[in-house]
Amino acid sequence: MLIVPFMFGVIASTPSPLHILLFACWLLIYLLMFPLLQWIRTRKTNLYRNPILFYGVLLIPVAIWLVILRPDLILIALMFIPLFIVNAYYAKTKNERALFNDIAAIVQFSLMVFISFNIGGGNNYSVAMELFFISVLYFVGTAFYVKTIIREKKNKSFYYFSIGYHAISVLLSAWLLPWLMVVPASILLIRAVWLPRTKISVKQSGIMEIVYSIIVLMSVWVTYG
Repeated sequence: MLIVPFMFGVIASTPSPLHILLFACWLLIYLLMFPLLQWIRTRKTNLYRNPILFYGVLLIPVAIWLVILRPDLILIALMFIPLFIVNAYYAKTKNERALFNDIAAIVQFSLMVFISFNIGGGNNYSVAMELFFISVLYFVGTAFYVKTIIREKKNKSFYYFSIGYHAISVLLSAWLLPWLMVVPASILLIRAVWLPRTKISVKQSGIMEIVYSIIVLMSVWVTYG
């Protein structure tokens, strides 16, 4: 979720040196979020103070530099705040694995499509909206699929719900997106149907997700690049 939405925006616009600065800022935000949310969850200040300060100190000059160069990004960045509040609430209530929390995080990370697209001089925001839609559609489906092989492994109802979601994703891709995007959606549907029936391990599934991410990314590159 860190790389794919960012790359969507790069692919659909023009790669720029500012993308390097943006990714550095994005990576530091990502690294800061984990200890910050863990502190909210546990209130163990002694454990999480140093990583919060470390990544925070690194982030501040990078973020200021980026904002000075592109002050218009502040308005887009404001959209992250309510979604982070959702993540903070679930951390505080020690319920981070809740599906709604996953979806809030997915939408939050997918918003990077717009920032990366904007940095690259993209101006056709209907394209950016399609890429945002693809990102959310893909990662929400992944959240459902992962639950069918871990926490909801024995829940047949959730398994069929996951399959239904992926089947709808194929239909939506055929209806709303360029035809090539039906290919990764169909592959992901097969993944949702087949792999939970196997004895695939969490590690193997994680490795396979890299492959699926590349398939989605390459499909977007060919379609929107």
